[in-house]
Amino acid sequence: MATPPLALLNARLLDPATETDTRGGVLIDKGKILDWGAHITKDNIPDGSEIIDAGGLCLAPGLVDAHAYLCEPGKEHRETMASAGMAAAAGGVTTINALPATEPVIDDPAIVEMVLRRAKSRSAVNIVVTAALTKGLEGREMAEFGLLAEAGAVAFSDGQFAIGDINLMRRALAYSVMFDRPLIVHAEDPGLAANGVMTGGRTATFMGLKSIPACAEAILVERDIRLVKMTGARWHAAHLSTRDALDTLRRAKNDGLHVTAGTAPHYHALNDLELGEYRTFARVSPPLREESERLAVIEGIKDGTIDVISSQHLPQSADSKRVPFAQAKPGVIGLETMLPVSLRLYHNGDVSLLRLLHTMTVAPAKLLGLEAGALKKGAAADLILFDTEKPWQVDGDALLSKSKNTAFDGHLLQGRVVRTLVGGKTVFERS
Repeated sequence: MATPPLALLNARLLDPATETDTRGGVLIDKGKILDWGAHITKDNIPDGSEIIDAGGLCLAPGLVDAHAYLCEPGKEHRETMASAGMAAAAGGVTTINALPATEPVIDDPAIVEMVLRRAKSRSAVNIVVTAALTKGLEGREMAEFGLLAEAGAVAFSDGQFAIGDINLMRRALAYSVMFDRPLIVHAEDPGLAANGVMTGGRTATFMGLKSIPACAEAILVERDIRLVKMTGARWHAAHLSTRDALDTLRRAKNDGLHVTAGTAPHYHALNDLELGEYRTFARVSPPLREESERLAVIEGIKDGTIDVISSQHLPQSADSKRVPFAQAKPGVIGLETMLPVSLRLYHNGDVSLLRLLHTMTVAPAKLLGLEAGALKKGAAADLILFDTEKPWQVDGDALLSKSKNTAFDGHLLQGRVVRTLVGGKTVFERS
């Protein structure tokens, strides 16, 4: 028996791809968007259609998270594709780009194929894969880009490990051009960052912790951009957090280079004072910066220097966080809180709602070469319904990720996802 069309009506339609912000609806049939717009009303849909009244809430393309660690295979005690999929759905993320820091590392075509195959059967949301830039993430020998791309890798990255060898990076950038895949980099000079656990400044001095100078980021960005100019490659800085690095990137964009940048909610919402009581759950890499740098990140989002906001979701076990600060592993979970935390930028008047959504839909989809992130006839009906005004308090233990290392535990947020659809099917609904 054929499934009737599904109509989402009476919504505030938000499509960053076409800069649409209007009242209307979306009509879905066989998992695809049949039609959408202001003309989709109860009087203009097929007889027998199933109807969901959005009640005036925001209806937008599902979010594309360009940077997340899912831990499967090999580290399932921290996260699995199933638990990450549930957390993503609760946060409005319908596509996750999984980074290669697994056991074994995703540096072989067979592992790419295995991860993609598992994802289809285990995750409630779509999962794509970024393969390793170097074998074993060791920064010594390039992985086989051609075979990895053929197996389905959408990008190459060594995740949280920066490439210190400039000749290796030059070769990787030159080689990547043949496969039209971006290199996603951790922009932090490994020599300057060695053994550092927080950003340099007054707070680090007060806490007596070994610090990382902010210039470690700008130095690597400057180096890589010169290599991009030489090779013509596509280069993406995963999480920029300093004014100097952003200024360098602006100049590179003005020169027409194929460079883009991302950041994460904790870099625009928090500063290094969050660590004042040795809060290991807020230890991240690169580290939280001083307030002036946080404000520079917001400026970068406003003017388009920062293209992408991603969760930088990195689950860590409680044992690796409940230790002295310098021994704690960096990383926070963020799939569920990426949109709600970022909505602060909208509520504070820093960016429009469409601009904010653009950083989590259109831009990451373009970066990764995906048919996602837009309301488009014939496209997969990956959609979210969310309330920009819903107040709530983050309870780390109540989040759906297997690990609970959120930097926002106890924070009051405004805005929450109500329903998430993947391929036209509801995979999450908040009661």
